[in-house]
Amino acid sequence: MRIRLSCFLLLLSIGLHAQETIQEKENYSFSLEEAINFALDSSYTAINAKRDIAAAAKQKWETTADGLPQISAAVDYQNNIKRPVQLLPGELAGGAPGTFIPVQFGTKQNLAATATASQLLFDGSYIVGVRAAKTFEKYTTTNAERTALEIRQDVIDAYGNVLLAEESVTILKSNKDNLEDNLEETRKIFENGLQEEESVEQLQITFLQISNELNNAERLVAIARDALKLTLGIPLEKEVNLIDTLKGLVENNISLTLLNSEINIEENLDYQLAQVQIEQREHELNLQKAQALPTLSTFINYGTTGNSEKFTFLNDNQQWFQSSIWGVSLNIPIFSSLKRSAQTAQARIALDQAQTQFEQSKEQIRLGMTRAKNDYQYAIEKYQTSQQNLALAERIENKNQIKFSEGIATSFELRQAQTQLYDAQQELLQSMLEVLNAKAALETLLNTPNLNFTNK
Repeated sequence: MRIRLSCFLLLLSIGLHAQETIQEKENYSFSLEEAINFALDSSYTAINAKRDIAAAAKQKWETTADGLPQISAAVDYQNNIKRPVQLLPGELAGGAPGTFIPVQFGTKQNLAATATASQLLFDGSYIVGVRAAKTFEKYTTTNAERTALEIRQDVIDAYGNVLLAEESVTILKSNKDNLEDNLEETRKIFENGLQEEESVEQLQITFLQISNELNNAERLVAIARDALKLTLGIPLEKEVNLIDTLKGLVENNISLTLLNSEINIEENLDYQLAQVQIEQREHELNLQKAQALPTLSTFINYGTTGNSEKFTFLNDNQQWFQSSIWGVSLNIPIFSSLKRSAQTAQARIALDQAQTQFEQSKEQIRLGMTRAKNDYQYAIEKYQTSQQNLALAERIENKNQIKFSEGIATSFELRQAQTQLYDAQQELLQSMLEVLNAKAALETLLNTPNLNFTNK
């Protein structure tokens, strides 16, 4: 009995340990870099981007296969429930002129099986189509790389929003505790007749505002975490722990080297996509031109046919009649009432438009890179200024706190100093997030991370 009980307890402990291990695996813990790598592999957007690449490869093969040998087979079975009647002149059987003899031809049941092999020998449209399929695959791959950069930027934004919300909660809790102490102390002084009631009321207003902001910030933490899970492709019911801190990320993402780096527009993925767009339009123009060329193909088929009054096609003594045909087909377009000419002209116009859009895109990209550099530099400067402003606001609030306790400053002046401090705290947090997002936006335009799905 003791042995059975010991075995049961051992199995129970093993089961509980296994359940704990499974639960641990269901929880996630990421640094920012780990979160980015996870999203590049498992986010909903990344999964579909990989499928786009796979679909483009299949489409390329679909186009290539059109020029390779094609083999098809067909089996036709006919049961003449009521065979058609043909009328023959009566003179053929010695009848009177003007009379007809009804006759039926063929057997009641027929079975025919044929196999046909065909091969395209020359088609200008096929050659252009194969080249266009390669260009489309290139476009899909480049677009997937851009999607990877966008995923990275989204993860940085979502990760930073969670840290920002958590930092806000921490600061607001500290502010609320300090206000609660001040309010309690001021209320006691008022009850002793040494302070005006307005002082208590001013602190109550500030306390209630901070309480509301704290409640809202705590709710925003949950929302920000769910938004991060959605960006990463993790079910919302799972738990995600963040390793990095907001301040640590900001300090690691202030890069003067990036600000001083030369702009290489050719590395930009929008630039590359615009180039591929021109290639696609060139293929479309060549495709229209190829419509005027002849096409040449060949085929060979083999067939066998059986005839019977009853279904005897599975019998060994069934008689079969063989047939085979080989042929070559040459199709020469001669005149289309200028339809092909109009189509070619439209394709040429589309190519000219793509080239004009390419020139426009180059200038837009240059402007965007310059603006992104400026935004990043401004974000760094704003962050540094916000640090200084917070230090000043803390000193001002501390001085007013001392003056208020000594009866030199009014409660209204103290409330102004506190409000200024709280604004400075939030401005610093927001400037930290702006540094991360501005750098991510600049890196996206410069394509410095060089991310793609094919290496995952």
